Amino acid sequence: MKKENDNIRIIPLGGTNEIGKNLTVLEYKDEIIIVDCGLKFPDDDMFGIDVVIPDVSYLIKNKERIKGIFITHGHEDHIGALPYVLKEINVPVYGTKLTLGIIEIKLKEHKLLGKVTLNTVKPRDIIRLGSMSVEFIAVNHSIADSTAIAVHTPLGAVVFTGDFKVDYTPVDGKVIDLERFAELGKRGVVAMLADSTNVDIEGYTLSETTVGETFKKIFHGVGGRIIIASFASNIHRIQQIMEAGIENGRKIAVSGRSMENIIPLAQELGYLEIDDKHIISVNDIKNYKDDEIVIVTTGSQGEPMAALSRMANSMHRQVQIKRGDTVIFSSSAIPGNEKSVFNTINNLYRLGADVIYDKLEHVHVSGHACREEIKLIHSLVKPRHFIPVHGEARHLREHANLAVKMGLDKSKIIMPENGDIIEIERNSIRKNGSVASGQVLVDGLGVGDVGRIVLRDRKHLSEDGIITVVVTIEKESGLVIAGPDIITRGFVFVREAETLLENSRKLVRNVLDECEDNNITDWNVLKTMIKDSLRGYLYKQTKRRPMILPIIMEI
Repeated sequence: MKKENDNIRIIPLGGTNEIGKNLTVLEYKDEIIIVDCGLKFPDDDMFGIDVVIPDVSYLIKNKERIKGIFITHGHEDHIGALPYVLKEINVPVYGTKLTLGIIEIKLKEHKLLGKVTLNTVKPRDIIRLGSMSVEFIAVNHSIADSTAIAVHTPLGAVVFTGDFKVDYTPVDGKVIDLERFAELGKRGVVAMLADSTNVDIEGYTLSETTVGETFKKIFHGVGGRIIIASFASNIHRIQQIMEAGIENGRKIAVSGRSMENIIPLAQELGYLEIDDKHIISVNDIKNYKDDEIVIVTTGSQGEPMAALSRMANSMHRQVQIKRGDTVIFSSSAIPGNEKSVFNTINNLYRLGADVIYDKLEHVHVSGHACREEIKLIHSLVKPRHFIPVHGEARHLREHANLAVKMGLDKSKIIMPENGDIIEIERNSIRKNGSVASGQVLVDGLGVGDVGRIVLRDRKHLSEDGIITVVVTIEKESGLVIAGPDIITRGFVFVREAETLLENSRKLVRNVLDECEDNNITDWNVLKTMIKDSLRGYLYKQTKRRPMILPIIMEI
């Protein structure tokens, strides 16, 4: 007989209706496990924000119940929030060798290395926790050592595919473990949460090895320097870049902090097999002919401070772009980054470089499954219930529709929102309330101290600038003894707006005189009257609404 409340609770705190910030909570009885702990990069209107992480206040309240954080792979959208979360919830972290190697770099930067228990696992390992156990399953993706996760419970297995593709000819020869997915499907999977990123693309994702063939073809025909930008974490891509360069008699230089961190790590752990004699310092490229050099760099997404962006803006210390250089973008633009990427490409063209990107050659393949691969996983796993994740609303809806076409009843599918409590029993699934969720903004060393009001002010400042009105008042008499002085930034150029600013001073002076005549000495009232009068005048004259900041000093 089924006990009361004998259900599994799935709570996504990130990764639904968005790309990034992946964090999913699974609860059974009094045990909690966390799958992934990622960040996402800020939207264009999040001025000054470095990264965005999930709100984990629910986990902080329930931290005594958490058994561990289980990581599918080492991409930022799956591990980037770990240092911030582990400062609040110090629980064991489980992941494969390369994944934990990358996590160690992040923990070291945050001075957490040695304070957190890291447990290395390999595919087919099962971690037993009490009522549940967690199994890691090998998959292919655009980073080595990627896994899916199966959580075994008394009600059946819950399968998290993680980010995956089906690559029958991967660079390292390690194919996705379809056999294990099929075995789980035969035993019975109570629910599956699956990657939805490429569900709207027909067919199959090309194998990573096709990119290597393209590199060999391009490198063979290039006479000058080759500068190639890719994600530092795509070790198999870097392996193929380096092999193509070595085959053509070139030395390999590396530029960009994440490249410089991850490449030695991948070599040390055995994921990147390149003899050190082929790698030179970027400081030494001047000692070689142009046709003897390949520079592997960061900046494939047009990030302002990345190495390639600095080259494109003539700000890189060691590499100045010149005619004859060939620059290759071995990536596709993440949604939202298109403008930055094409600005970088345009700047490279202006400096005389030849630029190759994915619309011109097959220099990139996705790490995510397309429609036919997703169908294959559904047919093998045969989940009784389904939750589409890792995608925007359009991806999730299309994935739900695909599941229906694969034979799953609509009543067995839940369209999730971050914070939803999704309850799963053996033969039913439903939403039952929600927990606190959302996004926490990280700005420098500040975590969560920048909210909606601060962002609104930053947006205001970016659009219309600021005017500061400074007035000095005698404390006892209330008389104005200095000012008003007006200081402006980002609103008008002072020399060209002397009349406007002089009239603004007169207007503020009139307001102060009026307050003096009416014995108004409350600073808040004075400031409000200054702002109201000045706001109306400036809008009438300029059709702009700068931020107005009155400062009253009392002596």
